[in-house]
Amino acid sequence: MPLPTDPLTCAAPPVPAGPLPEDGGAETSSLAVVITGYPGPALLVSEDDIVLTANGQARALLAADPGWWRNTALWRKAALAGLADQRSTGHRGPDGPMVYDWLAIGLPRSELLVLGRDVTLERRLQQTLTESRQRYKDLVEASSDFAWETDRDGRFVFVSRRGALGFAAEALIGRHPRTLVHDDDSEMPLAFESRRPIDRIELWVHKADRSLACLQTSVKPLIDGDGLWQGARGVCRDITEQVMRSAELSRIRNRESVLNHIVHTLRDQVDAAKALEVAAYETTRALEAIGCAIHHIDDDHSPSLAAAFGDAMNGRLAGGRLSELLDAVAATEAPIERIMGDLSVLACRTRFRQEVNGTVCVWRAATAPPWDEDARLLIEGVADRIGITHAHLAYQERLRHLSERDSLTGLFNRRTFLERLEEMLTWRDFGTSSLLYIDLDNFKAVNDQHGHHQGDEVLRAVAALIDGGIRPGDLAGRMGGDEFVLWLARTDERTAIAVVRRLLAGIEKAQSLSADPDHPLGLSIGIAVHAPGRGETAAALIERADAAMYRAKMQGKGGYRLASAHGDADPPLEESPP
Repeated sequence: MPLPTDPLTCAAPPVPAGPLPEDGGAETSSLAVVITGYPGPALLVSEDDIVLTANGQARALLAADPGWWRNTALWRKAALAGLADQRSTGHRGPDGPMVYDWLAIGLPRSELLVLGRDVTLERRLQQTLTESRQRYKDLVEASSDFAWETDRDGRFVFVSRRGALGFAAEALIGRHPRTLVHDDDSEMPLAFESRRPIDRIELWVHKADRSLACLQTSVKPLIDGDGLWQGARGVCRDITEQVMRSAELSRIRNRESVLNHIVHTLRDQVDAAKALEVAAYETTRALEAIGCAIHHIDDDHSPSLAAAFGDAMNGRLAGGRLSELLDAVAATEAPIERIMGDLSVLACRTRFRQEVNGTVCVWRAATAPPWDEDARLLIEGVADRIGITHAHLAYQERLRHLSERDSLTGLFNRRTFLERLEEMLTWRDFGTSSLLYIDLDNFKAVNDQHGHHQGDEVLRAVAALIDGGIRPGDLAGRMGGDEFVLWLARTDERTAIAVVRRLLAGIEKAQSLSADPDHPLGLSIGIAVHAPGRGETAAALIERADAAMYRAKMQGKGGYRLASAHGDADPPLEESPP
């Protein structure tokens, strides 16, 4: 009987429901017992591939999947040659897809005994296990950059197939991890050789291109039944980028903290000069330097030291090298680093509203580590704040100048002169000094005939004459109107008279500013000599000098008188000019 051409659409041939034919004798009876008692599907197929008989499981399988038995033709050749052929097939079972292992045994009459075993559950378990292993492998690779295993020698015996650290997996097999570790201390056990479980420690290693990578490593030691260490197994994840980013954020936070501290310190200082001293100290400490110098660039573009802290740099830089450095700093936008003798100097210019107004320099020993990017960024931030403080200092200087100086002549005003003179009188070390009280003769005529503009020119000329010859420690001031004062420190009577004669000669050269020839400009001057230790106040000293000036004016103008120690005007030591 030929086989159906399409077993999926044709009905199965009839299967005898009763016992096998009895002409087989004892052999046929034995087969019937085997088929009937077999725990799985069993059937007997004739030489013409006709199912002669089948047990209950085989009939159910034939009913659900009519064409499966055609496979017996494929087994027949081996079975009839005396070989048992074993195969696996899939079926549409009553409860869904099923898998059977089949054993075909050739019988003497060219019949084929086919015995089946249901391995559906076993195959599903195998598939699930395979899928679980793959899933675990996928999870390991997804949660780490590579997995590894070492043997008892600590060498790699397994590395994930995609390799690690720029190495192919094959290049790492047999290699000891110690050759990859950065700054390895051979006396310290590696994570790859750990005898105890490790969870996510950080390890710095060299990649194939010799760059550094930070690995987050978890390790499970391999221990045999005797408790002996056989190696380790673990996973690594490259966290270099996260570590570097975290370190950068930490540096930024630290830099901002230092800058905020300096900024708040500067803000707390009302006096800008004191603020710069504090900035020099804080900058030295923040940059781990041994000294700091802050220079202010004046209107004539020459630098002057505004504040300093620590070891002096100026004395260690000879031949104008400091000036060259400051000039270079002022002309360069970014911080510059120089080795100058035994010093390593880092310097940056300061600005306010895009105008360069100073420099800040820090230094340490030339043998110290080079200045890093953090140091350069920090000094830039400090320089920005110091630039603002320079501007505040200049503003405070202008305010102080305006508050202390007469706006027309630039000399000290009355209030400031009295304050400074009072300070002078408290000192004990300047010896005998003199105060000149000066009144301008015929000044009213200038204002009356030529106006106040010409009068202002006269006042400025007289102020320049008085201020032109003063020395450090002397004080020149305008008391108001056309009255001036001049304090001559460490000056006795004879020297004071010499100064008076210079002033009287100087006013003769300014006659072009007079109102007219009948009213020539002149000076009437009173001289009061002060001896320390007598307790004389500034007001009393000025009163004596003023009284002497009045006597000179009453005498005929254009001369001087010397005040007595008791307030009475004595005759001068020599005749005053007429």
